Amino acid sequence: MLGSKARAERLTRAGLYAAYAVITAFFLFPVFWVVSMSLKTVPQLFATPPVWFPWPPQFGNYAYVITSTSIGRYLLNSAFIVLMTVILTLIIATLAAYGFSRFSFRYKQPSLLAVLVFQMVSPVVIAIPLYRFFAALGLLNSYATVILVYVAIVLPFTTWFLKGYFDTIPYEMDEAAIVDGANRWQVLTRILLPVCAPGIATAAILAAVLSWSQFVVPFILLDSRELYPISVGLVDLKNTSDAITLHYLSAASVIAIAPVIAVFVLLQRYIVNALTAGAIKG
Repeated sequence: MLGSKARAERLTRAGLYAAYAVITAFFLFPVFWVVSMSLKTVPQLFATPPVWFPWPPQFGNYAYVITSTSIGRYLLNSAFIVLMTVILTLIIATLAAYGFSRFSFRYKQPSLLAVLVFQMVSPVVIAIPLYRFFAALGLLNSYATVILVYVAIVLPFTTWFLKGYFDTIPYEMDEAAIVDGANRWQVLTRILLPVCAPGIATAAILAAVLSWSQFVVPFILLDSRELYPISVGLVDLKNTSDAITLHYLSAASVIAIAPVIAVFVLLQRYIVNALTAGAIKG
């Protein structure tokens, strides 16, 4: 009986690992294929059967994209927009999450529900109304406008995420600090924020990824190529050079996603700590 149960558990575990492997391969294959195309020559792009591992790899494709296109400018634009978005989002979301977590006030639950509803609104739905609104105000083609919309897009999720993290911290810490003479601002800045550092770091990473990947909003609100972020710049890359073909576009795509991957690799321990904090502290 015990042997049958053990075999069933092993089979279940093997099935789960097999499912994980299939799902991982499903999501990683497009990345592998783009990297593969970025290292090919033009004949290899159209070879039959496909060349999966091009040899020798054409790293010169990356050098050409960096030196002969505006991708560097697009990356700097994205970095500036994302940085400002993350800073503003964290300031607002941290204060909002602290208020939702630590205070009881009228219409608290409806307010939380409203935040959740706003999170469900897709940027595609609001893109045209936003264009007309900012056009009427004369605020098109501006970093400030794009950053403001980015903050509005990522703020609901960030607020909910940080509110859940604040909820895992015992309220007794606040009470002990208040007994010692600290005010609410000091409780937040000196007691809670250091404890919440993994959650805040994770929120910053997720906000940065969501902002970095935005396409519709900057495509609608920006007219000048000098202001394009990398998401729009990749689409426009064909129009800014006479020799951009598929292998160069693939190289540009790899360059575009490299910062996001680097951020996840460097800061993954903060993500793990934040995601497991609820189980450990609860």
